[in-house]
Amino acid sequence: MIRLVVVDDHPVVRHGLVSMLGYEKDLQVVGEAADGQAAVRVILEQAPDVTLLDLRLPGFSGIEVMKQVRAQSSPTRFLVLTTYDTDEYIIPALSTGAQGYLLKDTSPDELVRAIRSIAQGGAALQAGVAARFLENVAGQKNGEELSERELEVLRLLVSGASNKAIAAQLNLSENTVKSHLSHIFDKLNVQSRAEAVGVALKRGLT
Repeated sequence: MIRLVVVDDHPVVRHGLVSMLGYEKDLQVVGEAADGQAAVRVILEQAPDVTLLDLRLPGFSGIEVMKQVRAQSSPTRFLVLTTYDTDEYIIPALSTGAQGYLLKDTSPDELVRAIRSIAQGGAALQAGVAARFLENVAGQKNGEELSERELEVLRLLVSGASNKAIAAQLNLSENTVKSHLSHIFDKLNVQSRAEAVGVALKRGLT
């Protein structure tokens, strides 16, 4: 069972999400919050697997929520669900530790897939966000450039695919996929998938 906390200051949106997610047998909403302070409190109390987090909140922002929760070494993983699709919001969110970034016009099926992917250690980005991410990675001027194969692996990683799924789609062994990921992390100077997304988005930006 994947345990969730839903954070959004709009009651209709928040209650709609809670109701929709309640239909999924493997998902359980264990808490909700309408502002930044309440969000931190509920997340630390419930220790959910995944937190759905809006960025614009009363009190303080979703970015500050992530910072405060991370400072307490909470294991929860964050899926940002927002209406903002500009670098002004995307880069800080991913740099602070969000594992996913979706817009509120995403379909229910896409949202549920993203939640499951993030709960399993993957990442999930809206198509437009993923495109900018890959453009920035391909065009980075600092550090070593990624090879075409590494970019292929990265595209699938961004979509939330597991190592096994990446291996199957590219006709590679899982050990080869792990090797490619290791090279990608080394070239981007990061330690995790989420950190790779954040660092890559920051590189090459004007």
